[in-house]
Amino acid sequence: MRVLVIGANGQIGSRLVHRLHDAGHNPVAMVRKEEQVERFNEYEIETVLADLEEDFSHAYQDIDAVVFTAGSGADTPKSQTKVIDRDGAMKAINESEKAGVDRFIMVSALKANRDLETWSEPMQHYYDAKAKADEHLRNSNLNYTVLMPGRLTNEEGTGKVELKERIDSKSITRDDVASVIVGLLDEEQSYGKSLELLQGETPIEQVIANLT
Repeated sequence: MRVLVIGANGQIGSRLVHRLHDAGHNPVAMVRKEEQVERFNEYEIETVLADLEEDFSHAYQDIDAVVFTAGSGADTPKSQTKVIDRDGAMKAINESEKAGVDRFIMVSALKANRDLETWSEPMQHYYDAKAKADEHLRNSNLNYTVLMPGRLTNEEGTGKVELKERIDSKSITRDDVASVIVGLLDEEQSYGKSLELLQGETPIEQVIANLT
């Protein structure tokens, strides 16, 4: 499957493109800067130069699926969070529909689908941006999965997770988030679902196989 990874230069995205490649898929790493291309070319991973703040429709040529894992970052101004996490994601969804892409996985955030009262005040703009993008995806015609991981860590993945519609908050490694995305890509039982993802005790393959 030819998979466009939006946010490929990020910490989840960079892990994801390598896992997709190893799994036999054809990832296309979408990056904003020419100097970011070399890190993927070294592993013979295809890249496309494109910017969420501009026209990036050219990135969708011959694409079968899209994973949106771009994010504005913790130190980004609130206005930029809206530009990337909300507006950029919405544009990516719209472009997917225009291009005839069938599959879309959104990497969102734990609590993004919960009531406003559950969001801490400093993070309300972030969760609001994520929530609006997620809802736009739910209202699309795409076979979507909204994946909402908990607090992200850079520890080595354990290969064991929880993946449910509602889970108590805890952390998840970026390694395991990337592995779950690869497993969900072809899993029809995940279509049309919003799933929270946290570290757990069950192997990823089994968790995905148990989706209903």
